[in-house]
Amino acid sequence: MNVAFPYRVDGRGRTAEAESEDAHIHDLIEQVLFTTPGERVNRPDFGCGLMQLVFAPNSPELAATVQALVHGALQQELGHLVRIEGVSASSADATMTVLVRYAVLRTKRNGAARFTKQVPA
Repeated sequence: MNVAFPYRVDGRGRTAEAESEDAHIHDLIEQVLFTTPGERVNRPDFGCGLMQLVFAPNSPELAATVQALVHGALQQELGHLVRIEGVSASSADATMTVLVRYAVLRTKRNGAARFTKQVPA
């Protein structure tokens, strides 16, 4: 069973399941990106600290840092499920966009997940 994220209860009163394997992988990537290391009690190394960079000045250097940080965290946390094909981060005006390209190891299918957050200019 692939638990839906964010956690919720379905119409039957049970834990909701992700709609598909692709949706589940997207949810897992989102959890890694937006969990701060130390936030989970029994997994203090889980996450990538992306949210700590939200207040950094928007710049090409920030985009490069995000790329390296996201790639490393995803490889460490989800390397048993997906192969990270690439991470690209771009900043335009006050918006940071992160695109993660991956291949699901079990099915050999390629996928992509895009996340956008506002950052101070």
